[in-house]
Amino acid sequence: MNLSLRKGVIAFCAFLPATLSAHWAQASDCHSNRISIRGDWGQAAFTVEVADDPRERAQGLMFREHMPTTHGMLFLFETPQQVGFWMKDTLIALDMIFIQPDGTVSRIHENAIPHDTTVIDGGPGVLAVLEVNGGLSARFGISEGSELQHPALDQALAAWPCDAPSAD
Repeated sequence: MNLSLRKGVIAFCAFLPATLSAHWAQASDCHSNRISIRGDWGQAAFTVEVADDPRERAQGLMFREHMPTTHGMLFLFETPQQVGFWMKDTLIALDMIFIQPDGTVSRIHENAIPHDTTVIDGGPGVLAVLEVNGGLSARFGISEGSELQHPALDQALAAWPCDAPSAD
């Protein structure tokens, strides 16, 4: 093999792993136990438990005394709908982030009060709800219009599909 061809092969071999690892790192950002959320304010990620059946959604975060700052629960519904939540038997303050089918945030209820039985209305067309520790929405700047990335969303409709690069 001549010298210039060998240099080309070496350069290609050095380039290929970097390219593949960048692709896999990007693809690996979308896992069922992780959500990413972004907006004009920046970007954040949470490790989530997914509640996607009636029993799991009914249980939610009841009776939990603590939740790590970087964790949350993602409630997924079969179809977009009007949803309401309450805090009976929930021991920690929560922010409830209501999400449309395309992954955009339509409403946020901040600092839901533990044990409160007042129904918190998420509005129409909600496909998912992300619950995080109370005050985190304001702390990060998460607002209506922010975009959520998660593989459970219909990727053809998603404002931020899983195969799109992250902002970081």
